[in-house]
Amino acid sequence: MRRAEKKARTRELIRTVAQRRFAESGFDAVTVADIARECDVAVQTVFNHFATKEELFFDGRAEWVDSAAEAVRDRAPGVAPLTALREHLMTTVTWYLDALHDPEIREGLVTLEASPALCAYERELHHESVRRLGEALAEVTESDTAPVVSRMTSSLIAVVWMGAMRALLIEQRGMLMECGSAELHATVGRLAARVLEQFEENLDLHPAAEVTPLAAAIVTGWPAEVRRAG
Repeated sequence: MRRAEKKARTRELIRTVAQRRFAESGFDAVTVADIARECDVAVQTVFNHFATKEELFFDGRAEWVDSAAEAVRDRAPGVAPLTALREHLMTTVTWYLDALHDPEIREGLVTLEASPALCAYERELHHESVRRLGEALAEVTESDTAPVVSRMTSSLIAVVWMGAMRALLIEQRGMLMECGSAELHATVGRLAARVLEQFEENLDLHPAAEVTPLAAAIVTGWPAEVRRAG
């Protein structure tokens, strides 16, 4: 028990020191050796707790990687998977926009935005969240007679829904932090609600053989009228 407690304390110390140093000096300017020296531990000890420096930065900041999939799996009885997903993502949008006013969270985001390595790692986490959501959605339709179609549909829905969230929040993060007006945040919230409601209405986990015009437009990137004209 004492060993486990000591290990937990060491991990927390490393994370606290590292995230403070990242905020003070920038992620790329701080080395693992710098962190180990201040914590009075060996460099290997840092790596025993965190596989990469990027993982160390995101520790405690990446719950969202699992949260969409968990919302689908842990939904209340009688709630449709896409309804649970929409409600979860809208809660996430509201939380995220409010969090941009928190000095500590803003500090972390400024550090993230300034580091190409962290932005690349964040994209990897996004892809992982899409994969996990796709798996969760596939689980709720695995009893279907067409499991391949079910899995493909689940993957498509995960890509589209999570891609929309990234486009609305992450890719506009700099502007959202800089402007920060209540009016802008309210506009983003309304747009997110409208987009997700349309997704829930038009993207079906149990697709028919014929693809609907909206679904086809999402796959190809072009509305049906334009495709026919071409």
